[in-house]
Amino acid sequence: MNNLTQRDAFWNKVYESARLNRDIVVVTADMGAPALDNIRKDLAGQFVNVGIAEQNAITLAAGLTLAGKNVFTYAIAPFITLRCLEQIRVEAAMMKIPINIVGVGAGFGYEDSGPTHHLIEDIAVMRAFPNITIHSITDNVMAEYVANQLCLKNSNANYVRLDRKTFPDVYKKNTDFSKGFSVIRAGKDCDILATGCMVHTALDIAKRLEKNKISIGVVDVFTLPINEKLFMPVVKRMKKIVTLEEHFMAGGFGSAIGEFLNDNDIDVEFKRLGLPMEKGYCYKYGGREAIREYYGMDIKNLIKKIKGYIAR
Repeated sequence: MNNLTQRDAFWNKVYESARLNRDIVVVTADMGAPALDNIRKDLAGQFVNVGIAEQNAITLAAGLTLAGKNVFTYAIAPFITLRCLEQIRVEAAMMKIPINIVGVGAGFGYEDSGPTHHLIEDIAVMRAFPNITIHSITDNVMAEYVANQLCLKNSNANYVRLDRKTFPDVYKKNTDFSKGFSVIRAGKDCDILATGCMVHTALDIAKRLEKNKISIGVVDVFTLPINEKLFMPVVKRMKKIVTLEEHFMAGGFGSAIGEFLNDNDIDVEFKRLGLPMEKGYCYKYGGREAIREYYGMDIKNLIKKIKGYIAR
């Protein structure tokens, strides 16, 4: 088990690159981390803390980028995205300024902080904008890879979704993530397409159903928009598809997959599993699995739904 969080893995890599490239600048909205402390102490001229002012962070990042800097903005995920939508829309999407927006606590990452800190709309919102690539991080290996790629000059803006929890690494060092997806596990009866923390849930489900002689494949889709040319032959071989997301159903990851299937005339059975809109926001406490249970997305309910879907 890797003791680093995705946050630490990501910022450690940015720190390494920033020491060699003085054009890399970090703009944080009153957020800290050990690697950020290193940047603040060792590279003071490349670190700006704007305080609790996320909208200002996006605007400042856009200005610094126009001045030739490669800028990373960082805050709790709902606040660096939803609080800043107009700035992101104008500066990243309209003006095509390639800023890097990094948020920690995607989904129910801040599980005990209440619905203000739950981020279950961001994929729907951010993928509605052109010129922004979404990176939904699965483990520390991927976090390091994405950080390294973003430390290079990019032609479009990027949004990085980091989980707050420590997860085991799914991938080996030096994995190439350039396709934007990865077939982690092959299956015959059904394939689960998942993103972010739900990839770990999908692998858990696949292992449990294997004991019932049900063969489940797991595909991690970590970059949106989808690389359709490379993804199409992978999906066409599938018998049934289930999408998993810790996100509201409307417009989220499952919707992105459904649009891809429809737009490319791919005829495959398809079911979305995510947070039902009618349940609204959750004020229940007791940890992530308790919140998922409120939405019918805990492991027990997911297995029941997937088994029923396969059997029909």
